[in-house]
Amino acid sequence: MKYLAAVAVILIIWLAGLLAFADRIEMMTPAADPGRADGIVVLTGASDARINEALRLLAAGRGERLLVSGVNRQVQRRELREVTAGSNRLFDCCVDLGFEAEDTVGNAQEIAAWSEAKGYDSLIVVTSDYHMPRSMLEIRGMMRGAELVPYPVVTPSLNADSWWRTGAGQRRMVVEYSKYLAVLVREALARVLRPSAEPDGAAEAEPSERAADA
Repeated sequence: MKYLAAVAVILIIWLAGLLAFADRIEMMTPAADPGRADGIVVLTGASDARINEALRLLAAGRGERLLVSGVNRQVQRRELREVTAGSNRLFDCCVDLGFEAEDTVGNAQEIAAWSEAKGYDSLIVVTSDYHMPRSMLEIRGMMRGAELVPYPVVTPSLNADSWWRTGAGQRRMVVEYSKYLAVLVREALARVLRPSAEPDGAAEAEPSERAADA
């Protein structure tokens, strides 16, 4: 009985978390004006809506350059430009394509490397609403000192306010919430296991402090 009670409590907590996660997704859109950042990054997906929103932000001067992360290796730059909205001149001058990422972890690595190469300290992150919480966790894990501004894009096929009404909506929300929890636990464990670094100069200052106390 104690085992069943424990399982029931865990399920209730998990379900409560799922509902809170779904409510968070619903409240994310429409996204507020993100202001100005050094650069803009967009994580690719099944729809071009993410890229088009990122290009719109670039055209509005919200960032210096745009990285499209996770582009299919088979897609040519010309092909991607033809299926997206916006100025060809802007696309040619200020859009970088990343072909290495195959998942969200890869996106985070690709974004971190691009940001470091460009010397960017602040980024606007564009991806789908349901994908944003996990994306931000992964990118923050790679770029702890950077300023990250989320810009979620609504997912019409998800219906975040009534995701539970369809099997597809239930699957997407449950799978994404489960992935989010896995990353959350992984990052929490990493913080616990990671040795805390002493502030620079702490070791040298300690003898002086002792001498002063003496």
